[in-house]
Amino acid sequence: MNVGTWVGVFLPLFLLFFASLPQQNAARKSVISKIQKRKGVIIMSNEIIKKYIGKNCIISTGTFGINVVGKIISVEENWIEVETKKGNELINAEFVQSIKIKSN
Repeated sequence: MNVGTWVGVFLPLFLLFFASLPQQNAARKSVISKIQKRKGVIIMSNEIIKKYIGKNCIISTGTFGINVVGKIISVEENWIEVETKKGNELINAEFVQSIKIKSN
């Protein structure tokens, strides 16, 4: 097959695939927001997190994120600073799903 045939056959398929990606992301976000509204998810406040400063914790950001293991150093505005083995990390408090205290 020559190049013209490849372009004529696969270019529309390629464009169709990439045109549907933003729609899938928007649909995924709307489903997640509906589930959160139904469950009554409340954003974690900084006062609750400040109780764990200086303790070793496992911080989970949910199914789409990661787990961070380390000591909470500080909590300012919307950010949690965590000291890990690799260095200091900042986590947005809006995405924190759970905090578990590690026993040493």
